[in-house]
Amino acid sequence: MREVSVAEITAVVADLCRKANYILPPKLKAALAQAAEHEESPVGRDILRKLVENADLACRDNVPICQDTGMAVVFVQLGQDVHLTGGDLNDAIEAGVRRGYREGYLRASVVRDSLRRVNTGDNTPAVIHLSIVPGDKIKITVAPKGFGSENMSALAMLTPSQGREGVLGFVVETVRRAGANPCPPVVVGVGMGGTMEKAAILAKEALLRPLGNASPATHLAGLERELLARINNLGIGPQGLGGTVTALAVHVESYPTHIAGLPVAVNMGCHVTRHAEAEI
Repeated sequence: MREVSVAEITAVVADLCRKANYILPPKLKAALAQAAEHEESPVGRDILRKLVENADLACRDNVPICQDTGMAVVFVQLGQDVHLTGGDLNDAIEAGVRRGYREGYLRASVVRDSLRRVNTGDNTPAVIHLSIVPGDKIKITVAPKGFGSENMSALAMLTPSQGREGVLGFVVETVRRAGANPCPPVVVGVGMGGTMEKAAILAKEALLRPLGNASPATHLAGLERELLARINNLGIGPQGLGGTVTALAVHVESYPTHIAGLPVAVNMGCHVTRHAEAEI
């Protein structure tokens, strides 16, 4: 049994909140630069180059890549051989978010009640996903989620008879309807299977995959390629101003489901699909 103080978790979460908002994942930044070379629209090429320049400035000056520094989504893989000491895990994560957003001069975007809309002032509470895994390590991933993209996400409870074509149609139509709202070029996370809530979590987890890493399942990798091609044929383009690069990647995650169902969720990621991770 390995002991870990929750104070260490707080410090790590605070650091990840800042890093995720300041530093674009390397594969995503490289994809934006590459897209600028292939985009057919002159306006689109200029936009993509400016997005790369913006990411460079944010990293250099330790300032947010985007003014929407998101609601903090925190994934924790807790080793079953870890004994936490000094307090509560959830409290430690919330304290880390509070510290990271305050010390990092990151915008507080969370309201306490969905209808009364009073800002909490410190970007808490976070959305926390905890899983227990073998071992004595703790892996923490912080994925700030801006709501220009989150608002364009969608869920469909398809029937098994709709099958692959139903999934293709729903995902592409979700991106088409989103248009410029999620600040394209987007990263599209797709979750299939499980139940309603499982599909949604899978879609968000899909955005954590290193950009462009294909699914190890052959049939899902093929689905990702076809979805990417269809989405880029929509003509939405960078920032919705037209072009051939609407999406940088599509990642599909799947899970077993009921014989009567085919849940499909789409979680839209903007051109700053951010996350940072660490292991304790």
